[in-house]
Amino acid sequence: MKNNDRHSYMPRLVVALITSVAAIAASAATPVRPQLVVGIMIDGLDTQYLDLLREQFGAGGFNRLLSQGVVIANADYGTNLDATAATAVLMTGASPSTTSITCSEVYNRDKMRAVQALFDPEVMGNYTTDTFSPRGLEVSTLADEVRIAGGGVTRVYAIAPDAPEAILMAGHSANCAFWLDRRNGNWATSTFYRDVPAMLSVRNRREHLSTRLDTMQWTPFKAVDHYPGLPEHLTHYPFRYVFPGGKAERYDMFVASPMFNTEVTNFAGALISDMHLGKADGVDMINIVYTLHPYDYTRNYDNRYELIDAYLRLDANLERLFAMVDASVGMDRSLFFVAATPPSGRSRRDDEQWNIPYGEFSTKKAKSLLNLYLMGKYGNGEWVSAYHNGQFYLNLKLINDTNLDAATVRTDAASFLTRMSGVDRVYTLEEVILGRGEERLEGMRRNIYAPTAGDLYVEIDPGWELVDDIDRPAPENRIHYVKRVVTATAPVFILAPNVDARTIDTPVDIRFVAPTVARLLRIRSPNAAALPALLF
Repeated sequence: MKNNDRHSYMPRLVVALITSVAAIAASAATPVRPQLVVGIMIDGLDTQYLDLLREQFGAGGFNRLLSQGVVIANADYGTNLDATAATAVLMTGASPSTTSITCSEVYNRDKMRAVQALFDPEVMGNYTTDTFSPRGLEVSTLADEVRIAGGGVTRVYAIAPDAPEAILMAGHSANCAFWLDRRNGNWATSTFYRDVPAMLSVRNRREHLSTRLDTMQWTPFKAVDHYPGLPEHLTHYPFRYVFPGGKAERYDMFVASPMFNTEVTNFAGALISDMHLGKADGVDMINIVYTLHPYDYTRNYDNRYELIDAYLRLDANLERLFAMVDASVGMDRSLFFVAATPPSGRSRRDDEQWNIPYGEFSTKKAKSLLNLYLMGKYGNGEWVSAYHNGQFYLNLKLINDTNLDAATVRTDAASFLTRMSGVDRVYTLEEVILGRGEERLEGMRRNIYAPTAGDLYVEIDPGWELVDDIDRPAPENRIHYVKRVVTATAPVFILAPNVDARTIDTPVDIRFVAPTVARLLRIRSPNAAALPALLF
C-alpha cells in the first residue's frame, strides 16, 4: 500500500513542479502593471545644469532618474512652445495643430484681443474667480485614458502653478485639477470637475499661504561649495528673499521661487496619502508641474546662484516624492514619467557694462509702420489688427471687403517687415501651412492651429530686445525679452517596473511619449496620438 502511494505521489509532484515553474516563468515574462502613475512636467529644466550638478545631487532624485530610468536626452517639440502648449503635446501625443492648444493665450479675431486658451465662461471657479475648463482641448489625454480604463473607479488628480497646465495634466475626465490663485493665495479648481476632495477646503483654511509667507524666506539651500560654476563675486553675497504682505506681487514672487516646488510636493504627498492613491484595483494617477525658470525678482543680472539653488531644492523634492510613493505604494508598482519644456529662447538683457550689441523691436511701432505701408499700397484703412506672440494679424474683413487676395497682401506685408531693423525673417501663413523647404517650417506647421493662427510670423534677430507694447501698453506691464537661439528639445525620463535603464541620444519626437506610457500601462493611447509607442 505504501509503495503504491509512493508511485502515485511522484506524478503529482512532477506536475506540481512543472506548474510552479510555468507560473514563475509566466510572472517573469509578464511585467507587473503599475498601480500608480506619477506624471511630472518640469518647466525650464536644462540638461546642462543636470550635468553640472550631478555630483551635488542626492542619490534618490535626479540621479535616480539618470541611473535607473530610460533617458530620452532630446525630445523634439518641433518649435519652441510655452509651458501650456508643451504640456498639451506631452499629455495627448498630438501636435498643437490637432489639440488646438498653441499657447497659454491666443488672439481672438472676433473679440480683437488675446484670451486664455482654456477660458470657459460656462463654469465657475472654486476658491477663485477664474473660470477655466478643458473644453478647449479637442482631443483626449493620457490622464483621460487612465480614467476611462479604470471605469471611473480609479482616481486622477493634477497640481500645477497655473490653471492651464493643471487642467491639461488632468484632462477632461479627472477627479480634480488644482492650481494656485495668484490674487488670494488659495489652492483653486474649477466646477467642471465634480469630485473636489474635502482636503482642499481644509488645506485652504488651515494651511493658507498668507499665514505662512510672512515668516518664510528663501536663502541658499546648501553651503556655497555645493554651487559649482559660480563666479567669485557671487560666492561672497548669499541671496535672501522674503514675501512680505504689503507687496502686490507677493504670490507671483512665491510661485516663481523654488519654495513653491516644495509646496507642490507637500500637496502631492497629502493627496497620495489622504486619497489612498495606488491602493485600489486599477491604476491611479497624479500629475504635477514644477518650475525651474530663472528668478525674475532679483536686482542682479546674474541669477545663477538662485537658479542652481532651485535645481538643488527640486532634486531634494523629487527624492522626497519618490520616497513617499515608495512608502505608500512601492516603487516596484509605480510608473514615473518626467518631461521638461523646451528652453524659451528668451532672457533678460545683459548689463550694459558688457557692451553686447542689441537693439529694440517695438511691436507697436512695427504695427504702425506696416499699416502705413499697406495704406499707401491699398488705400486708407486699419489693415493690421494686432500683434500677439510673434504673429501679426491682418484685418481680413477689410481685405475681403476690398476684394483683395489675402495671400498677396500677406506676401507684400512680409516683404516690408523683412526690411525692418531687428527682423531676422518673416513667414506668411501660406508658407507655414505648406511647411515645405525648411525643417523650421515643418516644426512651425505642426505647432499652429488654423482658427487662431496669425497672418505673419516674425522672428527678430538674436540679441535684440522685443518690447511688446501693444498687448500691454502700460510701461510697467510690458514684456521685455532678448532673443537667444536655442533648440526646441528637452529631456524626458521614464522610470517603470521591468524597464531597464538606458539612454537614447538620438532626437525623439515628443509625441512618442504618451503612447509609450500607455503601452507600459496596457491601456489605449490618447485618441489623437498617431505615433507608435517606443519599444524598450
